[in-house]
Amino acid sequence: MAKKEETISLIDTFSEFKELKNIDRTTMVSVLEESFRSVIAKMFGTDENYDVIVNPDKGDFEIWRNREVVADEDLTNPNMQISLTEAQKIDASYEVGEEVTDEVIFAKFGRRAILNLRQTLASKILELEKDSLYNKYIDRVGTVISAEVYQIWKKEILLLDDEGNELLLPKTEQIPSDFYRKGETARAVVARVDNKNNNPKIILSRTSPVFLQRLFEMEVPEINDGLITIKKIARIPGERAKIAVESYDDRIDPVGACVGVKGSRIHGIVRELRNENIDVINYTSNIQLFIQRALSPAKISSIVLHEEDKKAEVYLKPEEVSLAIGKGGMNIKLASMLTEYTIDVYRELDENAMDEDIYLDEFKDEIDEWVINAIKGIGLDTAKAVINAPREMLIEKADLEEDTVDDVLRILRAEFEE
Repeated sequence: MAKKEETISLIDTFSEFKELKNIDRTTMVSVLEESFRSVIAKMFGTDENYDVIVNPDKGDFEIWRNREVVADEDLTNPNMQISLTEAQKIDASYEVGEEVTDEVIFAKFGRRAILNLRQTLASKILELEKDSLYNKYIDRVGTVISAEVYQIWKKEILLLDDEGNELLLPKTEQIPSDFYRKGETARAVVARVDNKNNNPKIILSRTSPVFLQRLFEMEVPEINDGLITIKKIARIPGERAKIAVESYDDRIDPVGACVGVKGSRIHGIVRELRNENIDVINYTSNIQLFIQRALSPAKISSIVLHEEDKKAEVYLKPEEVSLAIGKGGMNIKLASMLTEYTIDVYRELDENAMDEDIYLDEFKDEIDEWVINAIKGIGLDTAKAVINAPREMLIEKADLEEDTVDDVLRILRAEFEE
């Protein structure tokens, strides 16, 4: 009965191996043979005199042992040698010095050998699966995939691909308004493959600029065909994005092609990104013009560039300032990310009004000196300059509390209202 159980467990081992995905026949035969040899070597100290023949189609195998015929009194190693008497029982014509090959029944090695084989195989199979997973996904970094949401945790979501491989979508790579239920399908870009201690982890991302780029490539045939190039992308995931595109064909309007008729092409992307507002602009290597386009929808009056520091002073009419800055400073932040220039926004001043200006140092009686120094530190020396600077800029650049900025503005404005 025990022998039958052992035979069944060996057949199970083969069937498990045959069901494995992504493992080619040659590798399968090689690993099975290696596993048998490993067990034989542990039992007899060597596997050199054994031939292992694996037949994965039938799920069976043969093991043949080669031994040298020696005189009965010279037998010292029954694994490598066979006595003349024993050899002649197999075939009467055998003589000393010849080689005898006989089949070995693995099941007769006992339960421990079979268990050892299964453990060796399981270990090698696991390594193969890990290598296969790593190789499959290292080539897919930067591509968009769809996978099923399998488990949702606080810090990440576990997804399964079509072959049941595990993929991770960390919270940091999710759009803030992303919400998934188990069983739903999620789309994301393969961000990277970590392989610490040969334990591959496939990390997905929905916040990466590459995800936005791939979505455009899928929706806009002209990008996929190379007629339009995506030059720069800046994203605040789930909120707003700016994408600069360029066409090498004068007959193609790159912005129009990306947006589509009545926004038909961009709508799908916006939905996928949880209503992320996407501005598509024409790229140009003229940095002044590029900054101007990046700050759209605001209309700029003039720009002063400091190319060595990659800084730009942008002057606008008072009514355009809030458009340039955008809700929560988002528009100016994205424009800076897109152009790679630090952008400071200023209201255009009436030249006549400049004559009546007052230096900030004159207000030391009413405003703390450290506050005045903080404001002067961002290049604003006079009362009018502060009044005309955007409130958000004073808070962020001068690193002041909102209440402090409001108090300063109230004091300065009162001076001119008198």
